[in-house]
Amino acid sequence: MFASRTPFRASDVVLRAAIVGLALATGYIHSTLGGLLFTLNALGYFTAAVAMVIPLALAVRFRWFIRLGLMGYAMTTIIAWAIQGPHFPLAYLAKGIEVALITLLAVDFARMDGNPVDVIKREITAFGSFVGGHGSAGAHA
Repeated sequence: MFASRTPFRASDVVLRAAIVGLALATGYIHSTLGGLLFTLNALGYFTAAVAMVIPLALAVRFRWFIRLGLMGYAMTTIIAWAIQGPHFPLAYLAKGIEVALITLLAVDFARMDGNPVDVIKREITAFGSFVGGHGSAGAHA
């Protein structure tokens, strides 16, 4: 239940390494800009990069959620930049990295998890079973 459904292929490792590299790259760029917002953004990217590879059972089990969260994080960063700026050359590089990151995350999600709607339905069902199983055990105690 906590292990990967399929063994990793070399292409999976390369894809995951590219995702981590892109997250670290945009995190690094944000860390060099100064200010609390940029620093927090960098910390978010660094944390997500670690979450993408840490072999912790919880992270492995919910890697699909980490992928979706990192996609949303990158999209939010892009939208906030489009609204607020600043629009200078390094910012365009960071946004290019984030677009590539989102693309690779979508590919990784499709390869490892399949259809996002099916994944969410499966997780809701699993949660219902978990709650139902514990609820009935508590009633007998």
